[in-house]
Amino acid sequence: MEYFYIILFQKILVVLFCVTLFRKIIRHMWSFLDIPKEPCRVLVTGATGQIGYALVPMIARGIMLGPDQPVILHMLDIEPAAEALNGVKMELIDAAFPLLKGVVATTDVVEACKDVNVAVMVGGFPRKEGMERKDVMSKNVSIYKAQASALEKHAAPNCKVLVVANPANTNALILKEFAPSVPAKNITCLTRLDHNRVMGQISERLKVHVSDVKNVIIWGNHSSTQYPDVNHATVTTSKGEKPVREAVADDNWLNTEFITTVQQRGAAIIKARKLSSALSAASSACDHIRDWVLGTPKGTWVSMGVYSDGSYGIPEGLIYSFPVTCEKGEWSIVKGLKVDEFSRAKMDATADELAEEKTLAYSCLN
Repeated sequence: MEYFYIILFQKILVVLFCVTLFRKIIRHMWSFLDIPKEPCRVLVTGATGQIGYALVPMIARGIMLGPDQPVILHMLDIEPAAEALNGVKMELIDAAFPLLKGVVATTDVVEACKDVNVAVMVGGFPRKEGMERKDVMSKNVSIYKAQASALEKHAAPNCKVLVVANPANTNALILKEFAPSVPAKNITCLTRLDHNRVMGQISERLKVHVSDVKNVIIWGNHSSTQYPDVNHATVTTSKGEKPVREAVADDNWLNTEFITTVQQRGAAIIKARKLSSALSAASSACDHIRDWVLGTPKGTWVSMGVYSDGSYGIPEGLIYSFPVTCEKGEWSIVKGLKVDEFSRAKMDATADELAEEKTLAYSCLN
């Protein structure tokens, strides 16, 4: 009987050896089959503007979709910017990006949207001196209504959309309303810039690297009512991982100056450089799409403006910033986080502003 078990054990070892060897041979053979990925078509609207100009080389370099993903850039701008748009195209060609397999530069929204897999909506109508909020909203409703129709009819199936132009949340909502066949989960807005600003402020305060801070949250609108929340965030220090609140040890600063600094950061940058934040916005747009497509690290979440499903008592029908994790090209709202009384009030206030914006936007449609 003992001899039988010895023979059986030997046979099992031989089988395991053969399986392991076979897998190694397959991997070795596969390495010789250098099958390139199909290019991903990425649309950038408002491509000649500051953010667009900063963004397109990042995409071409692989910062958005990874170092092994070829791209074809689709750039859209208005007719008066046609010459400048051609200039951006010339620069992209001159930069000789290995991943850049083609450039479409156009003022035709249908041509721009043709077969795109990712759409980054940077173009919008900025508020000018003397303009009322409704005037700005009316202009942007018109822009996003037209672009929604083109995306719905001409973009690739399952196209992922990121709205950057302000008011980003409401522009995304308008786009969703006029592209009903595009899944709601495929339309998002950028609050990753605010998320990254929180990480930057905390890392500066604690004198740690920004990569040591994780799981901060931006709740709500990409506006001065947004709520930067560190109640669930952690920081890695020389003594191990600890809650950010514990590490900062200053609740008064976290509940006042810190929140205001993040909320007003965009205005502070405009005051300092006489121009809006373009580099950080472009970088954050890349972060947003990269994590959405390639996934968030295990145990880590990010902030994205997404269509509310009623989580955390936020009304459905708003594009609201939540903490999300991403896997296999899909985002999911992080559930079950504790919300204290202070946070509840802040979260509701920014939701109320979004509801007001929604009402204003819909009034522009009539």
